Amino acid sequence: MHKKLTGRARRKLRIRKKVQGTPQRPRLCVFRSSKHIYAQVIDDTHGTTIAHASSVAESGDGSKVDVAKSVGSAVAKVCIDKGVDQVVFDRGGYRYHGRVRALAESAREAGLKF
Repeated sequence: MHKKLTGRARRKLRIRKKVQGTPQRPRLCVFRSSKHIYAQVIDDTHGTTIAHASSVAESGDGSKVDVAKSVGSAVAKVCIDKGVDQVVFDRGGYRYHGRVRALAESAREAGLKF
């Protein structure tokens, strides 16, 4: 296995020990691939996905950071429509920088609290 992947997997497990999604405050989980970015809001007690958004579905022109901003605002809009306004942020082992940070900040600007 590639050393970078094992490092991210290790960081992800370390974060997941501390971050738990509840029905009142579900987990906003981020996955980042080389081309796309995905966001899910998950209730871990019931094992259900409350909301999701991705750059595959969002037609965002511009840089990857701009697309991540549109994904963050889209997932926040779906959450607020379903009555969820507070989440815990799971960065998935990625650094809080670039696309992950842009997604988080745009979700905050759209009304999610974390």
